[in-house]
Amino acid sequence: MKIAIASDHAAIEERQAVAAHLEAAGHEVTDMGCEPGESVDYPDYGARVAHAVAAGSAERGVLICGTGIGICMAAGKVDGIRAATVHDDFTAEMCREHNDANVMCMGARVIPTSTMLRLVDLFTTTAFGGGRHTGRVAKINALEENGASISS
Repeated sequence: MKIAIASDHAAIEERQAVAAHLEAAGHEVTDMGCEPGESVDYPDYGARVAHAVAAGSAERGVLICGTGIGICMAAGKVDGIRAATVHDDFTAEMCREHNDANVMCMGARVIPTSTMLRLVDLFTTTAFGGGRHTGRVAKINALEENGASISS
């Protein structure tokens, strides 16, 4: 699987460990930064990965900042992106199985690197469940179309 990965300055070591782990598992990883020693704005790196996934140059994205929250908010603003902040096995599986998330976000100040490695494995191996979830994901996607409202 082609995976784009990036982080802000709070998670450089964690990003490098996750990228190496994904490559060892046979994935094609594109590291989109940031460089050590830089103090950067997480929205810039969230956008880089989100645009790569939306354009199809990556099948999935992995983003890491201090909490995983801000970089997730930034990525989720890009059309076609369903980003999810994950922090445990359940959220990593459910974001894929129920929500067909294509970008996962994690917090380096929230979870240890060893947990991140397990979570990216779940994110890359869990399939979208389809079925009743298909219509729900379609409603999420519809919100991108000119701010379309959805009815229940």
